[in-house]
Amino acid sequence: MPSPSDKRISPPLVDLPIRTASKGFYDGFSREVTIPAKVIVSLLIMWAIFFPVSANETLTAANSTIISTFSGWYVYLVAFLMSACVVLAVIPQSGRLRIGMADEKPEFGRLSWFAMLFGAGIGIGVLTYSTGEPLAHFSNNPDIIRGLVASQSAEAVRSAYIYTFLHWGFAAWGTYALVGLSIGYVAYRRGLPLTIRSALAPLFGKAMSGPFGHLVDIVAVVATILGVAVTMGLGVEQFVAGLARLGLGDWLLDPDGSSSLPAVVLALVILVGASTLSALSGVGKGLKWLSNLNLGLSALLLLIFAIFGSLIFGLKTLGLGIFDYIRTLVPNTLTLFSKDAPFGAELVKWQLDWSVFYWAWWIAFAPFVGMFIARISRGRTIREYIFGVMLVPSLVCFVWMALVGGTAIDLELSGAAGGSIVNAEMSDQLFATLAVLLSPAFAQIAAGLIVILLLTYLVTSADSAILIVNTINGAGETEGDRRHHIIFWGAALAFVVGSMLVLGGIDAIRITMIIGALPFSFVLAAMGVGVVKAVMFDLIRKKQGVPTTSAAVADDVTAPQDTAR
Repeated sequence: MPSPSDKRISPPLVDLPIRTASKGFYDGFSREVTIPAKVIVSLLIMWAIFFPVSANETLTAANSTIISTFSGWYVYLVAFLMSACVVLAVIPQSGRLRIGMADEKPEFGRLSWFAMLFGAGIGIGVLTYSTGEPLAHFSNNPDIIRGLVASQSAEAVRSAYIYTFLHWGFAAWGTYALVGLSIGYVAYRRGLPLTIRSALAPLFGKAMSGPFGHLVDIVAVVATILGVAVTMGLGVEQFVAGLARLGLGDWLLDPDGSSSLPAVVLALVILVGASTLSALSGVGKGLKWLSNLNLGLSALLLLIFAIFGSLIFGLKTLGLGIFDYIRTLVPNTLTLFSKDAPFGAELVKWQLDWSVFYWAWWIAFAPFVGMFIARISRGRTIREYIFGVMLVPSLVCFVWMALVGGTAIDLELSGAAGGSIVNAEMSDQLFATLAVLLSPAFAQIAAGLIVILLLTYLVTSADSAILIVNTINGAGETEGDRRHHIIFWGAALAFVVGSMLVLGGIDAIRITMIIGALPFSFVLAAMGVGVVKAVMFDLIRKKQGVPTTSAAVADDVTAPQDTAR
């Protein structure tokens, strides 16, 4: 008599119908997803514009409550996502499975693939934080708080880069990789719609066609808009700082050094207008061209720092930083500071301001970046996909932070900067570094390059976000007339960023994003469980000779689908 483990598993679910309108303004879209998502984002914008005092007070109160309550959840969730990716990649049987049919080839070459991964992921953040984060941790980090090293000393450099790499390494890209894999695996192997809810089909089956599935996609759309808003807000502030460095007028900055209202409006009109036009051209045209341009301009900027900056210091910092990062990755990923420990209050505050903020940012950014990565990664094996998504962009971030941020730190340690870099606003620190490093004329040219690079990165991120939001709203479809909806989401993104910058600066956007990330974090946890289950059950199916792809299921008409797997 066969044991329960020998029972033949049914083929996977290969049909997840999502109702979309067949005519009218929402032709090709799910009204149940699109309309509520638009209403929620519109209400958020109106609340910030018409009730700024109430909005600011509510955001501040909600921020302290949510972060203090769910900080452990964010920390351990990100650790789980990274672990799931690594396990799926290193197991030989699962690593060989293809995100698509068995003989399918990737749509994009590796160079364009890497360029789009980096450009749509965290290119803007790297420009802002390339100097800002190493300098911040150079001044204050857990080792400095504990009194193990002195602030802004040579001994503080190694610990500064441990935490910089912690935030910009596998945690970010593992989160993105997990979302992209969980969507792409079921979309391209099983023929399910390319949307967030499909990733939960291995757990909940056809239930994802109904209200529960609509709710998942709505949460993903709102999280995407808020996650991208943080990136856009950072980029707008640095873009304005760059224009001011180019001598375009004192009106760009307020007396406190922040971006003025006219400058914010001008920047958003330029950036969102360009991204909307790019989105109208589609992923295969404008976005691919912009991503390749980003890669070239980034390489040119990095070359400037390699030639004129502190190359030896940066390379030494890079080597030690990667060694220290790998050495401390597990304990630092799993550490949750407590107020009861020595220096507990300061350590908890540091972790909430930095690590927990980043984990929330990556989670809020994940539906957008994950969907986009899934869109451009069809045909790759799980192993190639995970190692490519996690390792290559992480290494690029490390090199960037070490050479650019290392130059800034070296200029401060040597006394050449005299505090002009470390004491500048974060949005201006990259320009301040160039001002110390180069002659005035050359610094102006380099600043102009950064402004152009910011423009292309901002356009790429907003462009990608608009396309992905419409893909979710369109039940995974990218065809059809999307023009009016592209324009709506472009304008909505501009108003979210503008209203929050005026309301409370980048902090208001950060708080709003952290709140928006929380609901999606639970969806993300389920996605992690779902993709592990889907892959493991497919491996069992392969052993039993049961079809695992939509094409094979279609050929095997005798076997019923497993509606929960």
